[in-house]
Amino acid sequence: MEYKYELHCHTSMVSQCGRVEPKDIVKMYREKGYSGIVVTEHYSPLTFGGTARFAPQKHIDFYLSSYYEMKKYESEDFSVILGMELRHYATGADYLIYGVEPEWLKKQGNLMRLWEKQVYKLMHKEGYLVFQAHPFRWYISRCNPKYIDGIEVYNGKCSDAVNFKAQQWALETGKLISSGSDFHTPEHLARGGIITKEPIKNGKDLIRVLKSGEYTIIKK
Repeated sequence: MEYKYELHCHTSMVSQCGRVEPKDIVKMYREKGYSGIVVTEHYSPLTFGGTARFAPQKHIDFYLSSYYEMKKYESEDFSVILGMELRHYATGADYLIYGVEPEWLKKQGNLMRLWEKQVYKLMHKEGYLVFQAHPFRWYISRCNPKYIDGIEVYNGKCSDAVNFKAQQWALETGKLISSGSDFHTPEHLARGGIITKEPIKNGKDLIRVLKSGEYTIIKK
């Protein structure tokens, strides 16, 4: 049996650029035959507007609200897993963090203040994985590959040429690979993700599968 999982998804509840409610996202992905979603809301100044951008830890319940809402529609055959898309202050690089747990996130300070080496060390201390998202998108700065575990080699919102460059970079650096739709609107539905031979029920399962390399990336 095969299982399909979305690894890059934003909702209208938290990400300002999202346009679909969590309940509707689950319904749409179920209809496309997916077995689960990793919710990766923007942890960035765009999400934490105004004074909140300097103290996001005080607003972490808001940040987690879409994950908790989507979890209401989880079932035995459909998993909802927490992730995040982190951006530092004054940078053009986005990092997909896999394996992150809600209770751990609630205890953290302002993660936007940390730079790539600090983020990498912090996440590895907890056993989480760090992937650079859409590294060749025109406004994105590529990070030092020493401080990432993997690269999003296929992004459903990027052109074939941009995704090809990401794939080549992953080959050159020997990093893990991922694929995601970068879902924001219905037009982005099921444009990416991974296919596995085993179900992924939580963040620990996701980390194990990504480290194993035993999956196929989905391309639109």
